[in-house]
Order: sequence, then C-alpha cells, then structure tokens
Amino acid sequence: MYRVAVKDPTSLDEFREHVRALIGAKVPPREVEWRTEADGDLFGATALPDVTVPKFTVPAGYVALAREVLCHRDPQRFAWLYELLWRLLTEDRMLLSIFSDPLVYRLRQLQKAVHRDLHKMSAFVRFRTVRDEDGERYVAWFEPQHLILGAAAEFFERRFAAMRWSILTPDGTLHWDRHTLTRGPGVPKSQAPHEDGLEDWWLAYYRATFNPARANPTMMRAEMPKRYWKNLPEAAIIPDLLADAGRRAGAMVAAPPTVPRRAAMVHAASGPMADAGTLEALREEARGCERCPLFRDATQTVFGEGPTDAPVVFVGEQPGDQEDLAGKPFVGPAGQVFDRALAAAAIDRSRVYVTNAVKHFKFTPRGKKRIHQKPNGHEIEHCRWWLDRELDLIRPKLVVALGGTAVRALTGKEAKITQMRGRTVVLRGGLAMLVTVHPSYLLRLPDPAAQREEYHRFVADLAQVAAAVAAVRAAA
Repeated sequence: MYRVAVKDPTSLDEFREHVRALIGAKVPPREVEWRTEADGDLFGATALPDVTVPKFTVPAGYVALAREVLCHRDPQRFAWLYELLWRLLTEDRMLLSIFSDPLVYRLRQLQKAVHRDLHKMSAFVRFRTVRDEDGERYVAWFEPQHLILGAAAEFFERRFAAMRWSILTPDGTLHWDRHTLTRGPGVPKSQAPHEDGLEDWWLAYYRATFNPARANPTMMRAEMPKRYWKNLPEAAIIPDLLADAGRRAGAMVAAPPTVPRRAAMVHAASGPMADAGTLEALREEARGCERCPLFRDATQTVFGEGPTDAPVVFVGEQPGDQEDLAGKPFVGPAGQVFDRALAAAAIDRSRVYVTNAVKHFKFTPRGKKRIHQKPNGHEIEHCRWWLDRELDLIRPKLVVALGGTAVRALTGKEAKITQMRGRTVVLRGGLAMLVTVHPSYLLRLPDPAAQREEYHRFVADLAQVAAAVAAVRAAA
C-alpha cells in the first residue's frame, strides 16, 4: 500500500505531481492511501520508485473537474479523482461524458456542491466597516461549507477592486489593499466586527424592498439555508417580515389602485403664457403644464423646493411614485438616501434648492404598481423651459447634476457620468456645474458592500459642494 501525503489539499499542481508519480510507477488506485494534514499524519508517506514518468494527456474536462472537486471537504476526493484518471487512461477516454457511471456521477455531485457553496459565498458575504491606520477597511466573516476561499478570491478581487477589504473564515483569510491580494491563516469569529454605522440603513433598505406578496418561506430557506443566517444582518428581521407578510399582502390587495389625474389643464400645450417673475408664480404656472404628454398620467406637477436665494441647486431626473403623490421632490427612498448623504457632507437641505429635470412622473403600470421609466430626449427638452426659469430666478453659485438626465437638461448633450463625476464645469452664462450620480443608483446596487462604497463616494462628491461654492464666490 502506498501512502500519499497531501500538504495543500486544494492545490491542483500538487495533486498533479502526485498522480504523475503514481501513474509512472503504475500504482493502481486500490493500492493508494491518501493522507492530509487534517488526518494528523503526514510523515508516513511512501517513497515511490524513481521512474521516468511517461507523457500522457487527459481530457480538458478532467482538469476542470479536478480543480473544483479538490475544494470539496470529502476526504475520499483524492482517491476518486485518481481512480477516474486511471480509468480514463486505461479504459475509456470518453468516460467523463457517461453521467450514469457511478464514479463520474459521484464526482459531478461534489463539483455541484462546490459550485453551490461558491454562489452562496458571493451572495451572503456581508462586509462591515472598520477603521485602521490607512483609513476605512471592509471586513466580512464567512463560514464556507467547503475549502473554497482560494477559488472565490478572483470574484471578490474583481468585484470590489476599489475597496480595501478582508474576508475572514475558519479555513483562512483574504486581504485586498486595492493592489495586492494576500492570504493568511484561519481565524475565529471573535476577530470579525459585529456591526457598523451603516447597518441600520441596510436593514431599512431590506425592509423597504421586501415584497410580502412574494414571500415564500420554503423557497427562502432553499436559497438562504439557515446555516448562513447567523452571519447575515438581515436575518434578525426576516421572521418578523414573514409573520407580517400576510397582513401586508392583504392590505395591498384591498388598497384601491392609484388614480392618475386626467382633469383638463389650465393652459394649452403650447406652454406658459408669459414668464413668471417669482418662483412662487412660476410654481403656480407649472401646475397646469401640458408641454409634453407626461401630464396626462401623472398625479400632479412636482416643482422644485427651496429658498429663492439658495447658493446651490440640485437637479435630479424626475419625480418618483411617492413624489408624484406628495407633490414634493426627493421624498421617496432615493430622497431619504439623498437627505442622509447631505447631512453626512454637512449640507443643510433647507438652505439648498432641489428640483428635477422633468416635472412629471413617467411610469409604466404593472398591476397596482407604477414602475419608473426614464424620460426621453423629447420630454427632457420640453421640460427644460421650467428648469431654465428656475435657475434664472434663483441665480445660484453652483448647480449639481444628479445623474445623466440632469446633465442633458443642463447642457443639452448626452454625457457619461463615469467620465464627468466629481468634476466642476462651467456652463454657458458662467454657471458652475458639479456632476455626480443620482441617489437612486445606490439603491439599485445589488450588493450591500458596493452600496456602502458608492454611498461614501456620493458623500465625498457632495462634500465638494461647499468648496466649489466658495471657489466660485472667490472668483466672482
């Protein structure tokens, strides 16, 4: 009996060297015993005869299968992989395509389990913010079912390249400093952070996006097994959300559909009759706007809001569902993120003016919901008249464009936010414009860590506002 000592159980290179030596010595699978450090004995390995290893090739599918199966925790995986290799070389090179073969089926099941664990890790890792000597770092604790840390590293390095992060597990750790990925030994859960300042925001967002009409506990447990719950912040509120799902779904069914306004407007579709001399007069005039077809389905015009002498004007895209019903800009979920970011950037919302490029809500009915639709160029151009009048009356020092629609309304041109973000440009007439993302962009990000990272970038963009206003004033 030959004993093979495996030092790194997930290393394909090490496994390849072992099996090449075994094949060279013509050792059949039944005469090989595989040992790892977890078995507590790496010193009883058998020295193989010093023979010339013949050249041989294996199907490409075997290499991919072996790479993934080695990440499984089953101690028999080495023996099964070697047995498969032996049979590929001595029996049938097409064996991998015979899924009814018991050995092939068993290894495919191990591969499937590793795939599933990798998916769960990418979905259920939750970063929390800590501070060290270099600033902010995002740290997560995860307990994988298999030895997948190395296999998962590329995903997290690519997905969170702009962040400094660490992932801690009992099997090992990953550390990324925006340039280099390093690995370390496993650590206990006590070394992981338990909460951070953004967790309440994430839980509020999770509650807001939880759909009681689609609540399916059986499906949730299948996709989010309870073994992961102890490390998910949102797991603490899931039982209450499920318990209340029936009542909330019943209330949704009983609620009448939102009825859009279809009453006749005061003014003709040709637009305002005359320029208003004050913001209040302009707001009153906009109530009857029919400059584009959006007025037909919207509940009301949602005009800008803020002081007439505001030094800064924030321009968004259009009102959402809650803004359309309330008649006020930025009061829905995106508005709550906006308010929070303003406060973090030390900006008093009551001292700035907030408006939208388009004043009516554009949507598509879907059941009892109204799903946001992006305004087209025709609608932006027709509504630009109102935005220009607002800016003429306020005469701000700076206008902040929140997203691409706002940039188009202010410049008349399409623009890539990724290229203009954080830059201050001068518009015709000398008005300075700072470009950043719309806060709804943060809500659309599927990953909590990405939301946190982009939220901090958004706050950093807003923090430039006070400095930009001061610079404009100094240059005037």
